[in-house]
Amino acid sequence: MEKIVIIGSGPSGLTAAIYSARAALSPVVISGMQPGGQLTTTSVIENWPGFVDGIDGNKLMSDMRGQAEKVGARFETGEVKAVERTKDGTFVIKREYEEDIHAKVVIIATGASAITLPLPNKDKLMGYGLSTCAVCDGFFYRNKIVAVVGGGDSAMEEATYLSKLASEVILIHRSDKFRASKAMQERVVANPKIKIIYNTEVVDTLANEQGLTGIVVKENGGKTDNITVDGLFMAIGHHPNTTFVKDLVHMDEKGYILTQNGTHTNVPGIFAAGDVEDKLYRQAITAAGRGCQAALQAEKYIEGIQH
Repeated sequence: MEKIVIIGSGPSGLTAAIYSARAALSPVVISGMQPGGQLTTTSVIENWPGFVDGIDGNKLMSDMRGQAEKVGARFETGEVKAVERTKDGTFVIKREYEEDIHAKVVIIATGASAITLPLPNKDKLMGYGLSTCAVCDGFFYRNKIVAVVGGGDSAMEEATYLSKLASEVILIHRSDKFRASKAMQERVVANPKIKIIYNTEVVDTLANEQGLTGIVVKENGGKTDNITVDGLFMAIGHHPNTTFVKDLVHMDEKGYILTQNGTHTNVPGIFAAGDVEDKLYRQAITAAGRGCQAALQAEKYIEGIQH
């Protein structure tokens, strides 16, 4: 019976591991299918405090894992298929192809995955012209031409944010109407640096050895065209990685875990931290802060059930 099992090894999971290990709780971290989380797909992170010249995403996650291991966290692999609550109030974490793990407390920190377009060279160009986060990567496109794909509030926010940095923002939407709120739409339409293209989809990319050089777009009528851009931001939504607890904890209609009084879920002994429960900020630094909260609250919870 483990005291704490942390599911997820991104900024929130690793921060929770560091804090709970320092509290002598010997946490077990299940790293999952993408150890390190979304930051491992980011070449340079410039908004993580303490690094004047930025830091490589892989290195940051590797260093955080090393720090967690040094203070006593243990790491397991395997994809978690379900978390079940037992009659005595503890939990069983079921993994595919691996043994079950029993725990008094579970911290869910599995993050959210950005929804991306099915572009032929997407994986190769991610971080080299393709992005899913304007706040994360917008700085690299100062005074350059960028495109944003999407029609909801997220796309409006990304386009507006990028307009403060880029020389031109091309907002591409597959329909003739946006799904975004009226206020957000009006702000984008009134922005002189944002050009809107309706009834059009991005179907391919153009690139050289350095990265993205343009995109191939297709109108709903079938006509294709090439557009020169330095960056393409896909703002078509995120989906939280929470299906393995869909029958256990309360979620909203999109699958984000609902938390209360910090990182508590509706199930005593289960805490959630990071992008699984934060659909507003979705930043590495806020995820780490929530991981800290979850560890501290989990420690208090364990103290309460042991006395």
